[in-house]
Amino acid sequence: MTYCVAMRTVHGLVFLSDSRTNAGVDQISTFRKMTVFERPQDRVLVLMTAGNLAISQAVRQQLSQHASASGQTLWTASNMYEAVACVGDAVRAVYARDAESLKKFGHDFNVSLIFGGQIQGSEPTLFMVYAAGNYIEATPENPYFQIGEAKYGKPIIDRVLTTATPLDEAAKCALISMDSTLRSNISVGLPLDLLVYERDRLQVTRFAHIDQHNQYFEMIHGTWGGRLKQVFAEIPDPAWGQTPAFETAGQVSAAGKVVLPPKVLPPTLQDSLPALQVQTLAQGPSSSTPGQ
Repeated sequence: MTYCVAMRTVHGLVFLSDSRTNAGVDQISTFRKMTVFERPQDRVLVLMTAGNLAISQAVRQQLSQHASASGQTLWTASNMYEAVACVGDAVRAVYARDAESLKKFGHDFNVSLIFGGQIQGSEPTLFMVYAAGNYIEATPENPYFQIGEAKYGKPIIDRVLTTATPLDEAAKCALISMDSTLRSNISVGLPLDLLVYERDRLQVTRFAHIDQHNQYFEMIHGTWGGRLKQVFAEIPDPAWGQTPAFETAGQVSAAGKVVLPPKVLPPTLQDSLPALQVQTLAQGPSSSTPGQ
């Protein structure tokens, strides 16, 4: 599996991907999930992939060597919408070639992509591309996309990221999101690729390949875990049975208000009496007394 996240702010774009691919706990490999298409002063386009590795590589190969159905390539597209259409066409071309063969062997056509960047004359843009080749665009209300093992790193992004977030803060947020995912899921692993694209630069100026020896990521790992424990310890424990005069921030039940959980009551003696009578009658003939 993998985890990739990309963010769009008014200042530019942030892309972060891991590099772990596994087909079981004893078959773990490293494949980089980020590909950059760059022509300085003209365009910077970034593709990140998740899902079946063979399909992902076939899509990337298709984009590198073939034109789309409209005759466009990532190098000739005049804006980001034409560029993402090329990505969608590449996904559909690979599907048309491989989907039936995969199905015969019991495999789904499983791929998802994040695509973004800027072409001269257009705005920095971010897209999520699905296995059908269709796509959606990031918006101010939803300024980020995740693919792969997304659930572990989502809470920090939802709490921190806005379209006004500076790029360095967005990159820090992405790294904390990745650290949370690494902590909770063995199928995501180092090294990481981090690319921060500054609006209107039209070239890559900030890129880092992060492994287990990277001091900044190690600092984030230690600091984030330690601060979470500190904040956790500072939150009051739940308080029970408080009266209105002594209500505190830790009170978990409302004073003076009795609310019980749904209960199933045990059977009473009266409820079981008919069964006891039936048992006594059934035993009657075998318990005769002498003289009867």
